[in-house]
Amino acid sequence: MRYELTDFEWTAIRPFLPNKPRGVPRVNDRRVLNGIFWILRSGAPWRDLPEGFGPYTTCYNRFVRWRTAGIWDLIMESLAEAHDGSVQMIDTSIVRVHQHGGCAGGGETRLMGTRMFHAARRALHSHYD
Repeated sequence: MRYELTDFEWTAIRPFLPNKPRGVPRVNDRRVLNGIFWILRSGAPWRDLPEGFGPYTTCYNRFVRWRTAGIWDLIMESLAEAHDGSVQMIDTSIVRVHQHGGCAGGGETRLMGTRMFHAARRALHSHYD
């Protein structure tokens, strides 16, 4: 499916997931993660999760439980440490600016944003030169 983890991604994430079996056997963690990522990437409400990912309540409960336990932070920190940070990009199609962040008159906020934009462009282009 469109938002499912690749084998490589699953191999990188799997060691960070809690593995404490309690009374009822847990459902497939990979399927649950695929369901969570489907929701996060599509922006759909939990109730609209396709049946192929299992019950939406399972995905939602696991998402909340892992957030409370700090699992998501652990995964992100570990993957960021292993990532080659020489090239980083931001997809600006999803970046929103607060209504007061536009400051039509210029000022330090606008200048800082412009500086950051140009520094990012220089860094990106210098990587390919």
